[in-house]
Amino acid sequence: MDCMSIDFDLPAGSDRAALCRDILDRVKAGGVETVRLSFADQHGLLRGKTIPVSGLEAALSGGLAMTSTLLLKDTSHKTVFPVWGPEGGYDLPGMKGAGDVLMLPDPATFRILPWADKTGWLLCDLFLKTGEAMPFCSRARLRDALGRMKAAGYSHVTGLELEFAVLKVTDPRLDHGDAGEVGSPGAPVDTALTTKGFQYLTEARADELDPVFETVHRTCKALGLPLRSLEVEFGPSQAEVTFDPQETMATADATVLFRSAVKQALRRDGYHATFMCRPALPAIFSNGWHIHQSLLNDAGKNAFADDTAPLSQTGQAAVAGMLAHAAESCLLTTPTLNGYKRYRPFVLAPDRILWGFDNKGAMLRVVGGPGDKATRIENRAPEPAANPYLCMTSQVLSALDGIENGLEPPAASENPYGEGDFLPRNIGAAIDLFEESAFYRRTLGDQFVDYLVTIKRAELERFWSAVTDWEQREYFEIF
Repeated sequence: MDCMSIDFDLPAGSDRAALCRDILDRVKAGGVETVRLSFADQHGLLRGKTIPVSGLEAALSGGLAMTSTLLLKDTSHKTVFPVWGPEGGYDLPGMKGAGDVLMLPDPATFRILPWADKTGWLLCDLFLKTGEAMPFCSRARLRDALGRMKAAGYSHVTGLELEFAVLKVTDPRLDHGDAGEVGSPGAPVDTALTTKGFQYLTEARADELDPVFETVHRTCKALGLPLRSLEVEFGPSQAEVTFDPQETMATADATVLFRSAVKQALRRDGYHATFMCRPALPAIFSNGWHIHQSLLNDAGKNAFADDTAPLSQTGQAAVAGMLAHAAESCLLTTPTLNGYKRYRPFVLAPDRILWGFDNKGAMLRVVGGPGDKATRIENRAPEPAANPYLCMTSQVLSALDGIENGLEPPAASENPYGEGDFLPRNIGAAIDLFEESAFYRRTLGDQFVDYLVTIKRAELERFWSAVTDWEQREYFEIF
């Protein structure tokens, strides 16, 4: 495998060899002693290895072996494929018998971590040992989708609004009995509020969160993340960040890095940041992920903007495609069982498949107007725990399908909680829709669809086999 010939999405006018030499120079000048090599798994979680700088040059040029079973686990870290069987779940080189695949760093992603002393970081893509693309690498799936959009004459641009809760850790729950086991996660940390909430965007609440915001800002600045704003959301201890718009692969990379970086940096300050959609804590609000998106044509102009209309014909076709595939996309935009508990009316979250002009109850909200060069489509359905690469892939492929097939959307809604088809009410329905999707079987392939469905069904089966607090309260006394 000629690793130096792989250019990923390198800056214009650069080549991999030159970027790798620059990284080695920066590591030496910055006194870096170790480097984390990480990849985003099927859940959007960063996994990888830490190596001393003495091994960095070899890793940059030839990659690093990585355990293949990391791609075969559900959210409890349980391997759900029969890797010890004769076919290993998938008949791919390295995936039988828990063999290795190859993790190759993207040199354009190098950072020096501000919270970890003398530590560098590189984001990686995955390959089979033969040098072929790993079909389950989620970053590669987004790269493929963006390539299709590029071939159609457009660049996909996204901005980010991400909500999360920041809580004070009161007990890390590190007793032996709190550890749990594979397939049965241990006790979560005990926490207290950082703000009482219910004062949306007040300066008083922002000042209470100032120590948190200071760490987040300092971390983003050091990592070169395009932070646009830090905001106090309505719920207790709830915050939101927004990022400046950028090319969609950069947005996905930034999202993965931001979530991991903020959790690590704030934990060192005694906080727990959670991107779980709806934590089971008193008064805590649901968290959403709003993706603002537009297309640039070959001339570099916004293809959604129109001088005489609030949304161009291209933009309307993109809306139509995103609506047409919204239900079957939910497994990619809302991949956790918990995320479907946010789809409720009258809480600034969507529960139906429709669109509207500047309507925050609609799933798709068109922001802009005639002559507005910043006209964009905001999808308010995703949850913050989604894998950014798969979530963005669904947006790119759905919009492109609408454009290529000249789809037309229904009339824009002014009654987002009173009309239209409902989004899937639970993850079981979302899994079924994704599994049956002719669209995703055509665009992502049967192999990937079946792979993701197997993982998500395993998670759901674990849930159905567990006795919940609700069941105990409901039945224990009366029966």
